[in-house]
Amino acid sequence: MSAINEKELNGAIDESVEENSHFTITLKKPVTYNGKEYKELSFDFDKLTGRDGLAIEDELSRLGKAVIAPVFSGEYLVRMAARACTEQVGADIFDMLTLTDYNRVRSEARSFLLRSE
Repeated sequence: MSAINEKELNGAIDESVEENSHFTITLKKPVTYNGKEYKELSFDFDKLTGRDGLAIEDELSRLGKAVIAPVFSGEYLVRMAARACTEQVGADIFDMLTLTDYNRVRSEARSFLLRSE
C-alpha cells in the first residue's frame, strides 16, 4: 500500500473547490434577453465579494423583502447568480428559464454558499 502524498491531496482539494465555484448550464430552452439569445450561462461565484452580498440585501430591503438566511432565499440566490454570471444579465433573466434550469442555477448558488461556510 502506498502512502498518501499530502501535497498532492491538498492540491486536488484546492482544484476541486476552484472548479466548484465555476458553473456552466446548457439551457433546456434558449432564452432571449436584451436582444441576445442565450443557450448557456456560465457563473463564477468566486468573483463575488462581501459588497455584492450587502448590495443584494439592500436591493431586497428596498423591495420590502426581508432576507433572514440568504441560503434559503430564492430572491437572494438569483440575484447572487446574476452577479456571478459571466454575461451581463439581471436577476430577471431567471424568470424566463425553464423551472428545471432555474432550480439548477438556484441550487448551484445555494451549494456555493454552503461550501463557503
